Amino acid sequence: MRNLFPPIFSWGANLSLYQWSSASYLHQAIGILAPLRRSSFLIQWADPIAALLVGLLFLLGPFVSTALIGVLLLACGAYWVLVTLADDDNTGFTPVHLLILLYWGINTVATAMSPVKKAAFVGWTKLTLYLLLFALLTRVLRSPKLRSFVIALYLHVATFVSIYGIRQWRFGADALATWTDPNSPLAKVTRVYSYLGNPNLLAAYLLPAVFLGVAAIFAWRGWVPKALAVTMTLVNTLCLVLTYSRGGWIGLVVGGFTLILLLVYWGSVKLPEASRKWAMPVVLGTTVGVIILALLFVEPVRERAASMLVGRQDSSNNFRMNVWDAVFEMIRDRPVIGIGPGNTAFNQIYPLYMRPKYTALSAYSVPLEIAVETGFIGLSAFLGLIFVLLRQGIGNILRLRDQASSQGYWLIAAIAIILGMMAHGAFDTVWYRPQVNMLWWLAVALVASYYTVPYPQSSSIEDHQ
Repeated sequence: MRNLFPPIFSWGANLSLYQWSSASYLHQAIGILAPLRRSSFLIQWADPIAALLVGLLFLLGPFVSTALIGVLLLACGAYWVLVTLADDDNTGFTPVHLLILLYWGINTVATAMSPVKKAAFVGWTKLTLYLLLFALLTRVLRSPKLRSFVIALYLHVATFVSIYGIRQWRFGADALATWTDPNSPLAKVTRVYSYLGNPNLLAAYLLPAVFLGVAAIFAWRGWVPKALAVTMTLVNTLCLVLTYSRGGWIGLVVGGFTLILLLVYWGSVKLPEASRKWAMPVVLGTTVGVIILALLFVEPVRERAASMLVGRQDSSNNFRMNVWDAVFEMIRDRPVIGIGPGNTAFNQIYPLYMRPKYTALSAYSVPLEIAVETGFIGLSAFLGLIFVLLRQGIGNILRLRDQASSQGYWLIAAIAIILGMMAHGAFDTVWYRPQVNMLWWLAVALVASYYTVPYPQSSSIEDHQ
């Protein structure tokens, strides 16, 4: 089963960065306020307080305005700066941090070169807050106890959101926008949106909950917690399906296949040698069979899935295709560094390219949005980040499986979330909404939090030159 994953995924998973740490003036700023650790309560209890801070963000995220979420993000960022300057531990920097720093730098250059600099600066500020949240999350999630706390809190909140969504399906809910082609057989179907006000947004919000719920079934100890995890997973999955979000369904299928693949690989060591080679084909074949049966015999699923294949005959497809035609022209005119980050910059430039009557707030595709904002340079950096996440994540799964550590299940879920959210993001941009974007950085931080620093045998760097 180890041959399922090419050596390239395990090679470099623990990229050595100690040389960089010793030479970087920026990194040497860490610990400049270290004396505060002995006198400051905030610093002595830095990680638990940080967990409470990010926990508050995930607790309130689905229910409050984006302005309040912005305030909480600012608080998280400011606290990370404080505890990092007072930190005496230099092991927190990972290859993921390095790629994210590069991506942030490209966005900074794109902002400086943007034709609408003030608008791009707004987007740059939002991106910076999210990246500071990632840095704080990575710090918090290094602790298994705090990791379980943050994940459990999100799962409970997501389940509460899902219960209200299922109630909408049971008793009906008014559509707040035209979410379905009026000529479709499903034009009058109830698409639930719960507290988030949009079914596509709700589907993206619940996607990580489904995969983390499955991981919790294996990671949580005791029958009562496991039963709770099963219940959460079923409720969140049902509510996600009832959003009738095609992008959410695509993300569920892609992330689900990833999750099953990694779980079978993880558990295959417990099977007899003769059975191991059949484990993966049997499980994946069964999964494909279930999906095919749903497409053949569940009419709403069949109708909604078929609408993906009719091209411009579906009004939603036609709308996206017209937006994409304009976006391709935007990329053609500024292919190297883009127009600058953020939807504010997009909203100022897009009207110059839009087709009549096809107004849009975004590119309706995350890769296209990144290409518009930061050009092919930024898109290349982002794809490089995805590759490093997969390489480092799978490398650490190999390590944790050998150690039989139950913490590896969270890492498996994180990889499923990353691929599932990117599959959804290929056809929508709810990924940029704060309720969803902070979950993306939670998954990225989960992968980064498992990084182990490979120190050299000798204490002197010169010995290795």
